[in-house]
Amino acid sequence: MVSPDSQRSPLHDRHLALGAKLADFGGWQMPIEFAAGGVLKEHAAVREAVGLFDVSHLGKATVRGLGAAAFVNACLSNDLARIAPGQAQYTLCCAESGGVVDDLIAYLVGGDEVFLVPNAANTAAVVALLADAAPAGIEVVGQHHDYGVLAVQGPRSSEVLRRVGLPAAQDYMAYADAQWDGRFVRVCRTGYTGEHGYELIPHAADAGALWDALLEAVRALGGLPAGLGARDTLRTEMGYPLHGQDLSLDISPVQARSGWAVGWQKPEFWGRDALLAERAAGPARLLRGIEALERGIPRAHMSVLSADGDAVGEVTSGTFSPTRRVGIGLALLDSAAGVQDGDELALDVRGRRSAVRVVRPPFVESHVR
Repeated sequence: MVSPDSQRSPLHDRHLALGAKLADFGGWQMPIEFAAGGVLKEHAAVREAVGLFDVSHLGKATVRGLGAAAFVNACLSNDLARIAPGQAQYTLCCAESGGVVDDLIAYLVGGDEVFLVPNAANTAAVVALLADAAPAGIEVVGQHHDYGVLAVQGPRSSEVLRRVGLPAAQDYMAYADAQWDGRFVRVCRTGYTGEHGYELIPHAADAGALWDALLEAVRALGGLPAGLGARDTLRTEMGYPLHGQDLSLDISPVQARSGWAVGWQKPEFWGRDALLAERAAGPARLLRGIEALERGIPRAHMSVLSADGDAVGEVTSGTFSPTRRVGIGLALLDSAAGVQDGDELALDVRGRRSAVRVVRPPFVESHVR
């Protein structure tokens, strides 16, 4: 169902023209799949050739002013000092409890400017938290509707960018500010699919023309436009967390095994004390991968059972893997249960046991770099 109150991408009319199936996502009407593809074909296009996603529902905000980068670094989890201007970084906005308000990408423009891309539903919260904490001279500007975000993902993604005249040679998690047809586009070598890819951030008014040019190149190289359905199956195959399911105010980065995105040596960031204490004590539960040994498909909120039938955790994300042709998922498992990779457990599928094996993601080989 699509709510009449949900917001629309600057590419909304183009999605309708392509016969997209729309659904509410983070308060936005976004394409789940397109008439020419469907989730399975769109997923395969990204793994084998290239896919084009509209992810303009993602938030955008700028923090600027003298010392803006140092301010952001004192708030968000990862250490901006690890990267240089022209690079981007995955990071977390945590509550003082250690829970995760949002996970986001920070683009380091310079010492006095950081551009942020939060999740759609959490953008207002992240902007408000930063604005409330900002000292005099530092401005936090919400720009959710000022820009579009397009993702070109797949082994032929660099060919797509070269065909339309955009830079494609940057290293992973590095970005370039470019001109396309006389229009500004920020191009970052990143993505959410596990494939070589890019995220492009044009001004909203320019997003349609850029989409048209990219789609022409994508089709010429055997690719497809892709919706958020394929984006979800692709990220699940990589074991990437989705905020609201695998990360949340109730699921800390320690529990979600996202501690690599925490600057543990930094003297200050939101939630630091709680996270240090949890890491030292050991988390009560850990996020692990599971793969089906039978026909059942893991789905969020299913109970995970031990060999004795005791509940030892809960599925947070699950799907059918189009690449592996099996059910896969992520599950929070109780540390006290002593579960190890390779152990066999079971899902409670409406009262029926369905066997799964505990594995360490990713479920397919990563090609992001």
